[in-house]
Amino acid sequence: MFRSLSLSILLILSLLAAPALAEPALPGATIRDLEALQQRLSAGEGAAVAERAAAQVERLVAGNAADRWAAALYAQLAARGEASAGRHAAAADHLAQARALVSDGERRGRWLRQEAELRLAAGQTAQGAELLEAWVRNHPGERAPRWRLVRALAELERWEAAADWLPEGGSPRQQALAATVYQRAGRGGEALARLEARLAAGADAATWRRAVGLAQRLGRHAQAAALWEAAWREGIFAGSEDLEQRIRLHLAGGTPARAAELLEAALADGTLGQEVLEERLEYRRLLARAWEAARDRERALNAWRALAEASGLAEDWLDLGRLAYAWGRDEVAADAWERAAALGEARAEAWLATLAPAEALDQALD
Repeated sequence: MFRSLSLSILLILSLLAAPALAEPALPGATIRDLEALQQRLSAGEGAAVAERAAAQVERLVAGNAADRWAAALYAQLAARGEASAGRHAAAADHLAQARALVSDGERRGRWLRQEAELRLAAGQTAQGAELLEAWVRNHPGERAPRWRLVRALAELERWEAAADWLPEGGSPRQQALAATVYQRAGRGGEALARLEARLAAGADAATWRRAVGLAQRLGRHAQAAALWEAAWREGIFAGSEDLEQRIRLHLAGGTPARAAELLEAALADGTLGQEVLEERLEYRRLLARAWEAARDRERALNAWRALAEASGLAEDWLDLGRLAYAWGRDEVAADAWERAAALGEARAEAWLATLAPAEALDQALD
């Protein structure tokens, strides 16, 4: 992912400035040599500059303070030369050496970030993430490096650490990354919030489905239904399968009346339940349960009766009777249980006994 040399690395490495006043003065010959190497680097002689600068580092590194300062500058030039040739790991090694030779905190910090970027570009993700995390800890307000760190930690599957460094906001792609990080870190609520932020900015159907699925896993069924409904109204979801899911989400999300209305309309216009008898019966059973959950007694009892008549199953008549009995509709219950008993359902006779045992049994046995 991070193997190619990015513009950010080139820009960072181009910021290496003249020696700070706090560092020892350099001999004129050293300054002229550094300037010459800089010119050769600008002319595209990266490999040659890296070789020459590395040799100078080796010659000066064990000297006095001025020599060590010069060695640090040669090391950063070697890093730039190696980076321009695409040798990111070697460039990072030179910057690590340069950092060790200077005392200026600001310069060390700048080279730390540069080394971290080079390590990541070289595929040394663990080492690069460790260095970048050290830099970001002292620069928490810098958003771009924090996102870079989050991506590196995610690549390492260090989800909790990545979640701790996530900035607020971000582009749609960054919001998607944040959602993944939070979800993998076990912070589902925050993951869903990031997904919703992405939805608000415009997202594809897959992202909507992901948000709905996450809301369901979190037990937020009403929110899942609301998200699906919003996507449906935007035209993102369509077709019979998505309609069925819309209905089931309303049923699970605490809006069963809406689920029943949608299902009733779909059955009436042939959108659902037109293929095979078993499918039609399943949708009718779902409709009956939806009206039952909505506590719409007349519609629920009518739906259960229509189902039982269509299916011819004793179990459906038995369920209609139970529901009618619970709602104080004894006549409906008796009729339903009599039909169940006539179909050979032994339990129906026991239920009939709770109403008017003698009369009901006589009617069932006639």
